[in-house]
Amino acid sequence: MQVNALDHVNIICADLDASAAFYAALLGLERRDGPPPSRPDQIQWMHDRQGRPILHLNSVDCPRAYDRAAVAGGETGAIHHVALNCSEPDVVLARLKDMGRDCQHNRIDSIGLTQVFTLDPNGVLLELNFWDGQ
Repeated sequence: MQVNALDHVNIICADLDASAAFYAALLGLERRDGPPPSRPDQIQWMHDRQGRPILHLNSVDCPRAYDRAAVAGGETGAIHHVALNCSEPDVVLARLKDMGRDCQHNRIDSIGLTQVFTLDPNGVLLELNFWDGQ
């Protein structure tokens, strides 16, 4: 047995539409309704250009297969951030500026990495990684 890849990240959203719009506008992810019997006002999936689900967005009132307390915009417990491998850092920085979103960027020359940190509308810290040569 081996882990092949991270499948997706689930985020509980106080405003599902605003969160889906944020990820579509910033990262160019495609918004799709969840599979039946889920309701579009409770579940949205955000897919990359290859059609892979990256983010699973749920409204606060969405039924969950494994139910536990989750507070939109609250602390994320032991999870500090979600890191995504991205391309075109200049495009992302321009989009963040146009959206009026705060961000911090960091350069690690020793490994050829530029990082952009920003918060999503739910307080989830995103680490957007841009590797040289990608």
